[in-house]
Amino acid sequence: MAKKPNDVVITGIGIVSCHGVGRQSHEALLSGPESPQPVIDNERFAPYPVHPAPEIDWSEQIPRRGDQRQMEAWQRLGVFTAGLALDDAGLKEDAELCGSMDMIVAAGGGERDVAVDTMIVNKAMSRNDRDHVLNEVLTTELRPTLFLAQLSNLLAGNISIVHKVTGSSKTFMGEETAGVSALATAFERIRAGQSTHALVGGAYNAERQDMLLLQEGVQSLAQGAWQPLWSRSNPGGGIVSGSASAFLVLESRDHAEARGAQIYAAVGFVDGDRGKRAEGGLEKRLEGLADRSNVADSSEILVLSGASGLYELRDREKQFIADRWPSAALRGYTGLTGHTLEAQFPIGVALGALALKSGAALPCFDAAAEADMAGPAKSAIVTAVGFMHGEGLAVLDAE
Repeated sequence: MAKKPNDVVITGIGIVSCHGVGRQSHEALLSGPESPQPVIDNERFAPYPVHPAPEIDWSEQIPRRGDQRQMEAWQRLGVFTAGLALDDAGLKEDAELCGSMDMIVAAGGGERDVAVDTMIVNKAMSRNDRDHVLNEVLTTELRPTLFLAQLSNLLAGNISIVHKVTGSSKTFMGEETAGVSALATAFERIRAGQSTHALVGGAYNAERQDMLLLQEGVQSLAQGAWQPLWSRSNPGGGIVSGSASAFLVLESRDHAEARGAQIYAAVGFVDGDRGKRAEGGLEKRLEGLADRSNVADSSEILVLSGASGLYELRDREKQFIADRWPSAALRGYTGLTGHTLEAQFPIGVALGALALKSGAALPCFDAAAEADMAGPAKSAIVTAVGFMHGEGLAVLDAE
């Protein structure tokens, strides 16, 4: 395909997962000869396994202790990873380019005060006037400053404060679809000439009792010992959560080449959809996304699936991929990082770009359900099928 000035290219990658901090640790993960081994905490939130965050020296990207203290873990993780992406793109010290950089963030709701939640539940168990209990505790124990500091758009705000990224800013909320919308918006703006460079990504802290409670409220979490994504048959719903974050620097080709930036991959397509999944609705929307992406079957395609882990949806997506791109190599990246909600799609795109740049044949992530790659991929398809709703698909091409 001919290269065009407004092609969207990836020039910076920041990524943190249970496997380590930064691009290099994830490049090693994708290019090793053996299937990556899971990093799992089976104890703290038993019976639910979780992929924990690695040890992080926050001061490497958030030097002021005051900035670190006023953020909860999900915000620190996002701000830290955004700094990694800016460093990787060679933009961290460029005040002019950071000042004109657009920022599009996928963020969830803020972290709750678990002590106050527990107090409400305990009091309500011994009283019948539960509406009064709620009002009593909220008026005496709730800290408004905690709530204000956890507003979703303050991840973008803190990135602006710490890293001086002060162009336009947009925040999307809503599980996996937030990550899809963030990337699709940046992609379309750059391709249309409305933006030249953008910082895009999301972050998720899975090590939270409140989020585990919310997900288990719809019986979505796997229970017991960890199992690989496609072979997973634990009791429960099938999702294993993970703490992780990914931010990408996207640029127009002209802008990237003018400053001599490295290019990991070109982004050829990003789009999403949502609707009812009964009566084949999921497959029809995936078919529509695949048709619009215009990617034909080939043995040189890598499909990185962001399947949440929910058993029925996982199996339906896997069957769709096998029917649509039977020659492609399938890898379920959720089995490596865990399910990361808003950060899910950015993480998949980051891993896809690293895989294409490495020129390596990826090892199987689930040896019982994935086939070996014959050689390096020339294109990567990244999917996200939301655990509640929404689907997304991106296509990356090697340079």
